[in-house]
Amino acid sequence: MSDAANGGGGWLVALADNQIGAAIAAIHAEPARPWTLPELARHVGMSRTTFAVRFKRKVGLSPIDYLIRWRMLLAGDRLSNTRQSIAAIASSLGYETESAFGAAFKRTMGCSPRQYSRSDKRSGLAVAEGA
Repeated sequence: MSDAANGGGGWLVALADNQIGAAIAAIHAEPARPWTLPELARHVGMSRTTFAVRFKRKVGLSPIDYLIRWRMLLAGDRLSNTRQSIAAIASSLGYETESAFGAAFKRTMGCSPRQYSRSDKRSGLAVAEGA
């Protein structure tokens, strides 16, 4: 994966860290799971504070911001490459309502899911990558 999902932090360095790498792998394996900071910290055997500080230092985003960014990149891919409805994509990524998903998508990608799916340029991706 590119540096897009990690906010430009040291992606390879983060993966090389056993505990942070395990957290990233867990997020990638279950993006729809309602992860919380304490749950991710427990998952990798760290205190909440130590985990949050180390994750941000290695990845460049907080764990929850990383989770949201990862979900939106997956959503963008599905909007571009499948015929799934926005509601189905939202549900598959852990959002209870299309409205909550749409708000998170717009915050992250810079446009609504509908606009993104209609755009050949996928202009929201540049926003997500910090370009």
